[in-house]
Amino acid sequence: MPSDLLEISDLIVDYDVATLQPRPVSRSAVVARLEANGQRSAARLVRRIPASNDTLDAEACNLALLRSHIELQRLSEEFLQADRLRCVLLPLLQALRDAGVKPPLRIVDVGCGLGYVVRSLAAHGRLGRDVEIIGCDMNVTLIENARRLAEEESLSCELKVANAFQLEQPGHVFISTGVLHHFRGDDLNAFFAGQRQGHAFVHYDIQHSVLSPWGSWMFHQARMREPLARHDGVVSARRVHSTQTLLSAARTETGFTCASLDGARNLLGAVLRPMTATVGTRAELWEPLLRHLGPLRARLGPAR
Repeated sequence: MPSDLLEISDLIVDYDVATLQPRPVSRSAVVARLEANGQRSAARLVRRIPASNDTLDAEACNLALLRSHIELQRLSEEFLQADRLRCVLLPLLQALRDAGVKPPLRIVDVGCGLGYVVRSLAAHGRLGRDVEIIGCDMNVTLIENARRLAEEESLSCELKVANAFQLEQPGHVFISTGVLHHFRGDDLNAFFAGQRQGHAFVHYDIQHSVLSPWGSWMFHQARMREPLARHDGVVSARRVHSTQTLLSAARTETGFTCASLDGARNLLGAVLRPMTATVGTRAELWEPLLRHLGPLRARLGPAR
């Protein structure tokens, strides 16, 4: 089995990054790629997705992604993802205010999916009236449903079908949850390079550990019902980057001061803290951030 497994959700949809228009995807090409990678069960799942003249049915793919993201929202609720982010965003925003950054302070969620974190921060974050929260994703179906949920909840936030790094009003702070492991090599470098324009970032992902795939498998078998979510959830845990890889890419591409938050130093740490964050700020904001972090400061790794 190869170490660099493929996620079905990365293969069954494709977008032109310039226009954000979806591009047709060949079912046989996806199946062949998965089989060549030794992922036969994933290939069988893709064969079941409807197709016309070998082109995967876009609506069927989007509905599968929507079902997966609904289940992911439950996982995010249980893992308190929005609370984790809020605990870092509050001191980070105060550091921006102390530095005289002009409001509104824009927080941009990269690859927001159904917008759970954006909606939760808008509802319960108490981040301040000078803060705008924007969620970006390239999938129209996910954003349409995210907007519907935000409207039902009367929330003050924006949800856009957009490239998060090419907004008309650039973000000050970029955030994400469970996104980093989707990017490999040059794509990971490009992900961080897109944030040079900002002032800071906080990106949460699964803890890199030999235990993570086992924990993810048990959780997904017990709690997930959508086959795509079950498959990709376990693969995600095997694809997560090491702390060193993330900090190296973040530091090189942004020039920011960076550190990991809750990075596991042993197996017990990985069990107790299944999620870790890569945090970075412009150099002049780092010391102000440390002052405002309070007890969380002790959970930061060495800055680079």
